[in-house]
Amino acid sequence: MKSNKGFTLIELLIVVAIIGIIAAIAIPGLLRARQAGNEASGIGSMRAINSSQATFAASCANGYYAQTLEDLYLPSANQTRFIGDDLNITGIVKSTYAVTLDGSTNGAPATAPPSCNTGAMGTGYFAFAEPPVGTDMRHFGTNTSGTLYYHLTAQVAPTDLLPGNGTPLQ
Repeated sequence: MKSNKGFTLIELLIVVAIIGIIAAIAIPGLLRARQAGNEASGIGSMRAINSSQATFAASCANGYYAQTLEDLYLPSANQTRFIGDDLNITGIVKSTYAVTLDGSTNGAPATAPPSCNTGAMGTGYFAFAEPPVGTDMRHFGTNTSGTLYYHLTAQVAPTDLLPGNGTPLQ
């Protein structure tokens, strides 16, 4: 006697086709979710820089701002850092975004006392997070005003107080 238990080739092909259709529907959604997560990381980096700069100016630099991420990362006299390890150097890539902090063209006056961590100081700052070239992800930037800006296709190029070509992020 022969046993007829099991699946036929047609039944297996139908199951594989159904799995392929479900995957084709799900993959674009997963890619959009990943892009949204990366953009959230870029926005979070800009917010972290704004918070760190506010703390640095208020508690360490007599109202002046750090000029680079390295200046924010220097430990103060009590060994605390103003920014986390994930944003410790200029141009660091975090969730596909390259994060940069640039200082003001106007440094602190020569009569200003040094900062508590000996980092360079200036009258303002601007920072931006750039996605990889060739992606359709948004570009982000911020400056001394604390406002976050975005641009859909080009680098947000703020100065100390001007938004450049960016639109405020709502």
